[in-house]
Amino acid sequence: MRDTKESRLLLVLLVAVAFALITVDIRGGQDSPVDGARQAAAAAFGPIEDGVSSAVDPVGNAVSAVRDSGERHDRLAELEKENAALKAKLGSDDRNRSRLAQLDKMLKIAGDGQYGIKGAQVIAIGAAQGFSWTLTIDVGADDGIQRDMTVLNGDGLVGRVTTVGPHTATVLLANDPDFTVGTRMESTDELGFASGQGDRPLRVELLNGKAEVKKGDRLVTFGSQADKPFVPGVPVGIVSRVDPSGGDLTRTLYVTPYVSFTQLDVVGVVVQAPKKDPRDTVLPAKPKPTPTPTVTVTVTPGAGTSVGGQQDGRPEQQ
Repeated sequence: MRDTKESRLLLVLLVAVAFALITVDIRGGQDSPVDGARQAAAAAFGPIEDGVSSAVDPVGNAVSAVRDSGERHDRLAELEKENAALKAKLGSDDRNRSRLAQLDKMLKIAGDGQYGIKGAQVIAIGAAQGFSWTLTIDVGADDGIQRDMTVLNGDGLVGRVTTVGPHTATVLLANDPDFTVGTRMESTDELGFASGQGDRPLRVELLNGKAEVKKGDRLVTFGSQADKPFVPGVPVGIVSRVDPSGGDLTRTLYVTPYVSFTQLDVVGVVVQAPKKDPRDTVLPAKPKPTPTPTVTVTVTPGAGTSVGGQQDGRPEQQ
């Protein structure tokens, strides 16, 4: 449109009409005379607005999604880090709880037997020291450890000290074939000698070939002169089998040791022997026998049972 006198007059008229319509609309409120025109305009231009919105919103949503995704990724990484830390702490706590439980059991044995012990941790096994069943502990001469001291844990006899360094010591395990310890049977006091057989039960030769022994009987250490290498009363194991072909001089037993030699962690070296033999007091309490359940049988009269002078629902014949 060219800038002429008529065009400028038309523009002024349109502006004046617009202001007039705005004034009438404001004063009319909900009853505004231009409400119908507004609705018609909404009906005409609404689809166009929806189309524009649908074209623009995915872009905005994508931007928000990328931003939120970054935030979620950061939070996920943080949660994974926290989860890993918790798992590590839980594992550490489990290990500590296990060691505390082992230590408690060992202290109970030491208290029952009146053994003075030096606690130690297993730091190596025998593979580095040859083919013997041995382990290395983290205490040595500087801790008062000497050769031929008894080693135990919360279950019973572990072995004896064979080599001592300033800060470490080597322990020969009770299941080593070169290991031998004097034993005494619980209650009967029958004496014998137990020898290691690797991953098989200990072999015990009783001095009395006629001794009465049965499966389930228990043994403790008999003790050595001057309490070296063994102090008395340490639990050794339970009889799992008795050789039926007993001779006149000795009788052979096979004993399952109390100690699991493949699961050793916390042990104790007996640095002070008891003042008197504890005998059987260190043995764990025997499990109580499980009572045999009582079976109650209830007999319910059947169709063929005579009840009240009748059988099978028919009167009794005279």
